[in-house]
Amino acid sequence: MDGNTNKDALFDLDDVFDVDDYLYVYQDDLTESRADSEIAMVTKLLDMHVPLKILDLACGFGRHSNRLAALGHDVTGIDYTLGFIDIARSVAEKLGVEVSFQHGDIRQIDFTNQFDRVLLLFTSFGYFNDEGNLRVLENMVRALKPGGWLCFDIPNRDEVVKDLPADYVIEKPDGLVINRLSFDVLTGYLYNRRIIIREGKRKDKNHVVRLYSSTEIQAMLKSVGAIDVRIFGNDGQRLTLASSGMWVTARKPGGPEL
Repeated sequence: MDGNTNKDALFDLDDVFDVDDYLYVYQDDLTESRADSEIAMVTKLLDMHVPLKILDLACGFGRHSNRLAALGHDVTGIDYTLGFIDIARSVAEKLGVEVSFQHGDIRQIDFTNQFDRVLLLFTSFGYFNDEGNLRVLENMVRALKPGGWLCFDIPNRDEVVKDLPADYVIEKPDGLVINRLSFDVLTGYLYNRRIIIREGKRKDKNHVVRLYSSTEIQAMLKSVGAIDVRIFGNDGQRLTLASSGMWVTARKPGGPEL
């Protein structure tokens, strides 16, 4: 990585992905059953029923990487936050699985023709401006072997912005997480001016994500050379206006189809 890690990022990556604060906000959502269902979904969508070489981008603390390794896959996990990588390695050791966890920026990976599958899970796409997000997709396609498949999940913009609340509060035993939301229809940016109040202390964690429509995603993937672009609803079925999320898959030209 170069020294300017926040170039084209929409928010302060180091601040928002502070390990302790991040887990404080999301720990109740990151259940074992959720991780299991996400692995089941990607296994189904990408026909991952035999051992494959997999790249797990923005792998966090290894929720998916370690499960995939336990299923017999050869997994490399990349994450921007060193603290997450440390946790992922510790969990892998406890589980007795081997994963190559590496510290890195998904905008700057340089793998070429190495992986059968490339994953970017838990709505980890859209943290950068359009140029940066397109670079992530380019890197994903380049990392694939010919005929390999990529997959990522993102919010369904058409459904999310329809009834977007102005705010909502998550109550914690020792504090509150206050989310104040707004959407810029001209830029496609979803703003969350988040406040964490914990043990009487306040932290402001401003978070911005670029939300894309299904048509925008299709155009972006095709522009970086991907083919067979498929978009499903969050249940793995046909995408509809009622789908809260999208599962996106696409293939690098060459090799067999699924």
